Amino acid sequence: MAEQKQLIRILNTDIDGNKRLLFALRAIKGVSYMIANYVCYKAGIDKMKKAGELTDDEIEKIEHTLLTIHEHAPSWLLNRRKDWETGQDLHLYKTDLDFKLDEDLRRLKRIKSYRGLRHQWGLPVRGQRTKSNFRKNKGKPLGVKRKK
Repeated sequence: MAEQKQLIRILNTDIDGNKRLLFALRAIKGVSYMIANYVCYKAGIDKMKKAGELTDDEIEKIEHTLLTIHEHAPSWLLNRRKDWETGQDLHLYKTDLDFKLDEDLRRLKRIKSYRGLRHQWGLPVRGQRTKSNFRKNKGKPLGVKRKK
């Protein structure tokens, strides 16, 4: 058996070769536990194998599976369902994921939707209370006045 590599490179990300494949793949932005499990299953590779023990063919299989996951995975597993521009189900990684998020937030702000305005003002977007939370950089605290 060949010696174990310390680092392997998948999708331009350095992955620790000492970790199990299931957990090592999570170093890639956009790959969750469920995605890593699905990729190992589809590529036919043992998910408990150390990442450093992978052969070049297995690494290629994993990359190919990650890049084509939107074609064969169920839609609930993907991180970008019904893309706003194309209407397709996609799975994005790394900088593409960051870019799409920024683009979505810019669009919400531009059309002045409720969510966009809350993002713009730095307030919570999903209905949380604001009287006591989210006050770290918003000004003076509310509450009881102290004696001087």
